[in-house]
Amino acid sequence: MACAFAAGTGSSRGADAPPNIVLIVADDLGWADVGFNGRAEWATPSLDRLASRGMVLKRCYASAPVCGPSRACLLTGKYSIHNGVIRNDQDLPGQEVTIAEALKHRGYRSLLAGKWQQGRARPGREEPLHPLDQGFDEFFGYTNSYEAMEKFPTKLWEGRERVEVSGYVDDLITDRVIRFLDQSGPGPFFLDVSYLAPHFTVAAPEDEVARHVGKLPETDRAHPLNATYAAMVTRLDRNVGRLLDALERRGLASNTLVVVVSDNGATFEFAAQGTSVALDSNRPFRGQKRTLWEGGIRIPAVVSWPGRIAEGKQSDEVVNLIDLMPTLLAAAGVSADPSWHVDGVNVLPSWLGIGHVPARTLFWEWRQENADQVAAMRGDFKLLIQRGGKPELYNVAADPAERQDVAAIHPQVAKDLRRDLERWLASEDARGKE
Repeated sequence: MACAFAAGTGSSRGADAPPNIVLIVADDLGWADVGFNGRAEWATPSLDRLASRGMVLKRCYASAPVCGPSRACLLTGKYSIHNGVIRNDQDLPGQEVTIAEALKHRGYRSLLAGKWQQGRARPGREEPLHPLDQGFDEFFGYTNSYEAMEKFPTKLWEGRERVEVSGYVDDLITDRVIRFLDQSGPGPFFLDVSYLAPHFTVAAPEDEVARHVGKLPETDRAHPLNATYAAMVTRLDRNVGRLLDALERRGLASNTLVVVVSDNGATFEFAAQGTSVALDSNRPFRGQKRTLWEGGIRIPAVVSWPGRIAEGKQSDEVVNLIDLMPTLLAAAGVSADPSWHVDGVNVLPSWLGIGHVPARTLFWEWRQENADQVAAMRGDFKLLIQRGGKPELYNVAADPAERQDVAAIHPQVAKDLRRDLERWLASEDARGKE
């Protein structure tokens, strides 16, 4: 899609030489699955090293509690009800502008390696959209989320061609990213590295599982599922380390902005076979994937940009995945065109220590698959309404487990958030119903 952009202005714009951008998206990685958020049962040294060299975002939120809508929000900077993707089976409308499309006009080459969440073809199209249709120059991985449940694939997509592969999928993704770096030219690049761990199938390389066997409680020692879940996370960490080392060997790390997030919280559903429940992957939060409690939408996140983002910092400012598009564009020295109607804001000044995230109300909805939850948050207060019931108000800073409904103590806050939420829901794009 052709798109316009505006030159960035002000102290938050990127350097004259725009940075390389590496966006690492884990799949269903829980808040408590990583060392920088307190996990002690296993180590994530690469992610922790990145955190020590950058900033941990303590209040970073997914834009939706499931993969497809969340990733669409991330790529477009727009809420699910505004980009037309409110369900996992919906394809991104072709007129939506992605981060890759916007950065192309700044001279970026891009690769998406890993998971692309393809839905059903939109009206007027014979086939669903492909990453190469949405601004990416190269693609390697899965186009279909159902195929992406497989951790040891025999075939993956290389561009528009199916190729034979062998090995653990996150290892293969990292190999492909490193090959991109080996072949990249002098211009800046954007990498969307969408790993599959620890989503759905509980499987990991045997050598990685062996590192955890006997160190975690198991229901059945003959089938060390908890050790396997831990192995998926530590293998993810090992692959992040391989990627970071590759940037350093090639002299690229000093001008590369790295962002690591999850697409939503850990799942407690049948596919995880009880692992993330037993390991308390979303602690200290209530809820899981497919819910709007903190466990479903508050995600592990870290950002690093040597010389620009101060080392060893933590931020309690509220950030949402819809903010990544305008923020990454700002780092590249451009801004989103007003015609795109981006919902997110540029939070780069906060990361650089020269400003704050503007006060605003954030919104969520999950009204699919027999669920019915909507939520609004402003500052520390979050209003949640389930199945049209009584609105519940939580102070998620003081009560992160959402145990105490404080609507009776702060009735005006609850009233204002409900009014804002109703207005937001009324703005839904008709494409969400297709």
